[in-house]
Amino acid sequence: MKRPLRAFDIQGLHTRLLSVFLLFFCAILAGGLISPGDAVFAAQPLLQEGKRTVFQRVVSNPGAVLYADPEGQIAAEKPRTFTSFYVYARKEGMLRVGVSTTEPQGWLREKDATEWPQAITMVFTDQMGREPVLFFKSHKDLEDLCAAESIKDTVAQYVTLFSTKNARVPKDCPVIATEPLEKDGQISQKDFYLLPVLTVDTQFTGEANGMQLLEVACLDPGVPNAEQKKESAEPRSMRTGIVFVVDTTISMKPYIEQTKEIIRNIFDRIQNSPIKDSIAFAVIAFRSNPQIRPKTEYNTRVISDFVSVNERDTLDKLLEQLEECRASTHAFDEDSLAGVKEAVDALSWASVDGKIILLVTDAGPLAGTDATSKTGMSPEGMADYLRTNGIFLTALHVKTPKGKNDHHYAEKSYRELSKLSNNRSSYIAIDAPNPERGAQNFQKVGMAVANIFCKIAEDQIHDAKLAKPKVHDAPKDASPEDLARHYAEVSGYAMQLQFAGNKQGTTAPSVVRAWIADADLSALEEHPQDDPVPAVYAAVLLTKMQLSQLRKQLKTIIATAEEAFLQDSENFNFYEQLISAAAQMSRDPSSFSSDPKANLAQKGVLLEVLDGLPYKSRILGLTQEDWTNMSTGEKEEFIKRLKGLVRRYEEYDRDNTHWEGFGSANPNDRVYRVPLSMLP
Repeated sequence: MKRPLRAFDIQGLHTRLLSVFLLFFCAILAGGLISPGDAVFAAQPLLQEGKRTVFQRVVSNPGAVLYADPEGQIAAEKPRTFTSFYVYARKEGMLRVGVSTTEPQGWLREKDATEWPQAITMVFTDQMGREPVLFFKSHKDLEDLCAAESIKDTVAQYVTLFSTKNARVPKDCPVIATEPLEKDGQISQKDFYLLPVLTVDTQFTGEANGMQLLEVACLDPGVPNAEQKKESAEPRSMRTGIVFVVDTTISMKPYIEQTKEIIRNIFDRIQNSPIKDSIAFAVIAFRSNPQIRPKTEYNTRVISDFVSVNERDTLDKLLEQLEECRASTHAFDEDSLAGVKEAVDALSWASVDGKIILLVTDAGPLAGTDATSKTGMSPEGMADYLRTNGIFLTALHVKTPKGKNDHHYAEKSYRELSKLSNNRSSYIAIDAPNPERGAQNFQKVGMAVANIFCKIAEDQIHDAKLAKPKVHDAPKDASPEDLARHYAEVSGYAMQLQFAGNKQGTTAPSVVRAWIADADLSALEEHPQDDPVPAVYAAVLLTKMQLSQLRKQLKTIIATAEEAFLQDSENFNFYEQLISAAAQMSRDPSSFSSDPKANLAQKGVLLEVLDGLPYKSRILGLTQEDWTNMSTGEKEEFIKRLKGLVRRYEEYDRDNTHWEGFGSANPNDRVYRVPLSMLP
């Protein structure tokens, strides 16, 4: 029989094992298998100075080598150029880095990496009548351009130089690279690129007011160019998909019939044309929540997926299902955002290259906060959803006498929904003093849009010509038909560039450091009285975990704001209640700062990564006094916008195509480019 160990025997065994382990560990250190520095490295990346949750990050420069040792003697591998790394340690000009937040991979020379403190990246806007972005060697070079006698002519010279085949760029040329030019198309939508912001010149006061100068690194973490630059085996023309998203409530009967007529007229035009396979139509119908009024039958319905002329008989039969409702819906506003989202989610977009939605309605959208809204999304969030999916929407808003009280709300909403990446809205008001006149006006506008896309397709087939818009803004006194033609030309040009870029695998230029302007320089000179035309817009990289945390934090803020709104009492301290509620939901209540001067990010209520970003946040600086001074309408808008953001973040999480992991196997390390405009 074995004798059981007594208590002192167990303690002695633990002591002996610990001694053996310490001796073994010291022997390893003495043998040089693990350096003393390695032994004390933290299990997580280094924190940024003054931060408790935001890690230090760098991106690798071209030619960087990942080493196995801190002396840079043993080369382990060459990382993919422009990989985003977390920094675990700094030692004599070397950085211990890893793509994951859970473990380091090796060492980079400090000179082979670019510091990236805020994870802010710029994203190129669609080239909709603007000139390509120029990358300048220095801040002074860019300032000199802004002070040139003719900015437009100077920009044109640089564009011509870089677009000329086999041209020799002089060594003293201040421009070192350009955004992909027209012949190459826009950067492929399949290419996740970074344009990290290193410096923002907030003191610039040149002639180009309303514009910022940025120091950036243009970084492409995608597949190397050689692998992407593969021409399609069979050259083909762009196929454009035009989707009519139609309000099918009682009042819309004349416009439903005109929608059918527009499709039939276009099919008649291209029946025997070379472009008959280049245009396809789809139709989505929407009403409102049938649970409130069952006789309205449906909220959204796919009448037809994309159909070309060859399938005309099929489409004609399907269009018979596009009928007005026989019963009234529960409110004047209809669920148009549900119709738009159904179009994005349910149609076969992979079968087309150019993606257009024409929204046709005489009513505003149900607010995302409305309990009957199918999507829960705001027009702002839906516009971002469309941009993410490369879809251009034009809102055709029929203004009837019956909807007079709704016109302002509807127009504001649809201008937001149809906002393009250049901050211009593709919104057209259609005057309808009576059904007959309204139907005529709608028919003119619809045909103007469809005819432009037919012409674009014809020009492509005949001479591959791009229908570049002549001006970036339509004249202020333009008729609805002229507006329709302008928006079609602008979006059509952008779609052609997207098509060319995807076809050729066009990637972002590889520039380590350069200066750019965030607006179209030529447009600022030509139209100084207009708002700047954005050439890039800002986004911040958020991880899956950060996005999930932000969503939870906003829900806490919403709940507290709604409670304060309902109580409407001076005794309810919104600010203190918010911090208290956030602390109670946190796993670490001690992490909340008691500094009265700290903002919500510094206090721990909101993501710390939001603090210091170059954007105006109404929430970060929110005080009890601010809340008290808000009107009832302002408080409602405050809550409504936050709910819309929460809903959009849920869509980001479900989006399987726009997350980037930089090689990390940990799904929590994947990041999403969240536009600054979509942050609270």
